[in-house]
Amino acid sequence: MKTYKIALLPGDGIGPEIAQEAKKVLDAVRTEAKFEVVEAAFGGNAYLQTGKSFTDEAKQICDDADAILKGPIGLVKEEADKIPPDEQPERGAVLPLRRRYDTFANYRPVYLPATRVQFSPLKASVVGDGIDLLMIRELVGGLYFGSKERGTNEKGQRYVHETLEYDEGLIARILHVAFGEAKKRKGVLHNVHKSNVLLSSVLWNEVLEEVAVDYPDVEVKHVIVDAAATALCLNPRQFDVMVMENMFGDILSDLGGGLLGSLGLMPSACVGPEKAYYEPAHGSAPDIAGQGIANPYSMIGSVAMMLETSFGLTEEAQAVWAALEQVFADGYATADLAATADGVKALSTAEFGDAVVKRLVAT
Repeated sequence: MKTYKIALLPGDGIGPEIAQEAKKVLDAVRTEAKFEVVEAAFGGNAYLQTGKSFTDEAKQICDDADAILKGPIGLVKEEADKIPPDEQPERGAVLPLRRRYDTFANYRPVYLPATRVQFSPLKASVVGDGIDLLMIRELVGGLYFGSKERGTNEKGQRYVHETLEYDEGLIARILHVAFGEAKKRKGVLHNVHKSNVLLSSVLWNEVLEEVAVDYPDVEVKHVIVDAAATALCLNPRQFDVMVMENMFGDILSDLGGGLLGSLGLMPSACVGPEKAYYEPAHGSAPDIAGQGIANPYSMIGSVAMMLETSFGLTEEAQAVWAALEQVFADGYATADLAATADGVKALSTAEFGDAVVKRLVAT
């Protein structure tokens, strides 16, 4: 029997609540494999407990794991302000996690099947029978990872200097991932860029033309990032696979959550050469933490992505997806979605997890 080691980083805010439901579903998966789950503090709460957002203990647990399942991180402003800037969760935990495992390829599916179209804020004529697109985001380059400087200039004014850095190697490898996904799907790749302003996008597009030679059966369509944001609202069904640099992907994927009606419907995979971590695309929502109303879909969906991508357990992953969708098809959702649609019964965080488990074990 194969045993897979999973590092579980519950995170902050609603993270522990939705992580509990994800573990509940993982325990219910019918498989011959065995899962060994080890938890570690990570993010803002980890800093408040230990003085480090990404502790040596957490690093070792992640190093020993076959895959990492991560909850959202981040504290309310009053708590975050108590943490030095370099140790605040995003800088002190998430970016080092990405750097440690070189998780350069971020997969963010924007998926709205017919059973959930009523939750979208878009008109029925725009959504049609659903949305199914995949955003591929470069995750370890760009403005977020470039050099940063803060100080006071000769005029006595405070300033910051942040550098957007990419080289052709970083660009080429994410483009190969995106072309590969496009080839497996509909054979169309939308390249999101800002080459009319940014030299980084000029280089990005040059490298894309070179990589495209290896994928003659994939049609490339270029779109400026701000135009892409508009097009996602007006006609999201025109897209299938979209590829973009780090900050563009951060922003547009949150827009994708808006198309679905909630960021609670956005799981993601962050994949490196040897290891991957899986997480909801949303934040820690500390304003609703502890109320039992958080939507665990993204965390449970991240489990499904982990089962398939890291462990090759495709059938088990599909069973989790099917159980999730059956809950919606049966007329249930968490409060964030139930409030936007008629005839939908609201479930608590734990009740939603229980409903997924019930349908999973019944298959």
